[in-house]
Formats: sequence, C-alpha cells, structure tokens
Amino acid sequence: MTVPARTAPMSRDRRTALLGGVLYLVTFAASIPAAFYFLDPVLSDPGYVLGPGADARVLVGGLLDMVNAFACIGTAVVLFRVLKRQSETLAIGFITSRVLEAAIISVGVVSLLAVVSLRQDMAGADDASLTAVGAALVAVRDLTFDIGPGVMAGVNALLLGTLMYRSGLVPRTIPLMGLVGAPLLIAAKVATIFGVNDDTTVWSLVALAPIFLWELSLGLWLTFKGFRASPVTSGAVPSSDRTPELSPA
Repeated sequence: MTVPARTAPMSRDRRTALLGGVLYLVTFAASIPAAFYFLDPVLSDPGYVLGPGADARVLVGGLLDMVNAFACIGTAVVLFRVLKRQSETLAIGFITSRVLEAAIISVGVVSLLAVVSLRQDMAGADDASLTAVGAALVAVRDLTFDIGPGVMAGVNALLLGTLMYRSGLVPRTIPLMGLVGAPLLIAAKVATIFGVNDDTTVWSLVALAPIFLWELSLGLWLTFKGFRASPVTSGAVPSSDRTPELSPA
C-alpha cells in the first residue's frame, strides 16, 4: 500500500503574503464595481434625490466601498508583521495612512447614503432645497474620492513601495511602479481638488496607470508567489534598523 506524500505545511510568512495579496485583490473586486456601476445612479444624476431612485443598487455600492475600506486597513495590518523587520517606522506609517484612507472612504459612503435617506424621507419637501443638499452630499463624496483613493493612495505607494523595494520581498520592478506613480497621482489629484485638473483628463489617466498596475501586480504576486527570499524573511535585521552598539567606556 502506497502512503500518499504529505504536503509541506505553509509557512507563517507565506500565509501572511497570501492573506495580504488576497486583501489587495479584494480592494479591486469591491471598489471597481462600486465606482463604475453600483454608485453611478446617484453620482451621475443631479436629480436623483427627486426621482424614483435605484436605492438598492446604491446601497450595494456603499457596502462594497466599505468592504474596500476594511480591506485597505487589512492589507497594512496583515503585512505589518513582516514589513516591520525592514523599518518599523515606515510600517507604522503605512498602517496609519491606510486607516486614514479608509476613514475618508467611509465619509464618502455616508454622504451617498444620506442622499438615499433624503430621497426616501423627504419626499414632497421643497424640490430646490433637496436638489441643493443632494448635490452638496455628492460633492462631498467626489472630494473624498480624490483625497482617499487618490492622494492617500499615492502616500501609501511611497511608504509601502519604499519598504518593498528596500527589502526585496517582491521583484523591484513592482514597487518601482508605485514609487514612480505616487508623485504623479498626488500631483494630479491635488490639481483636481483645486479645480485645475479633472479626473477624465489624459494627465489623470496617465498618473493613475502606474498605481493601478503597482497594486494589482503586488496583490497577484503576493497571492500566487509569496515573499521572495531576502534578509527580511530569513530573520536578519537590516543594518539601517539596527541599534548601534555602545563602545565600553
């Protein structure tokens, strides 16, 4: 009788990479349908608050955006155990920026859910006032979209990209895309906030492409490949993070 060979147990670092990669892919799976389909009725119709509405669709979009927000935090929390071996300061900074991004996304979700509540609860009220309030709440969401997944995504790329590039946990081409795209995206989104740019311009699309590819390729690599062998995975502490030894007096 042949005894089947046992599969080697997955290492702790491999489980960390797998979970971190899956959470990155979840951010794509949740945010893209939310932005381009489920939330479109309230985002594209200035008179949504007065019309019949597609409330169920918008509520699903809000739920997906909240899934995206929690997954954002999860990526940083899960990867922290490994990233802190390279630089605990940058790793904590990455968690902080991810939490801030998630909080900003949540504000945008609440503003759109408030539009739905207005449409349901204030039927028959002054149309002009309802339209103005609804437009203001949608404007809040648009602003949170530029700051959260926009500016903060660039900050995240600078922090995590630096950690990944220095540690060699993934091929350096991957974090290099993030490091190149981060200042472009931040500049484009700041220009949009100040009314100089628009999300549909060529500049915005060009600035977004490297960050999109950076996060997608990172999620895929961590999910299917895991961390590469490096001083971080071997347990060696990088020299930049070592506490210098004091010479005896």
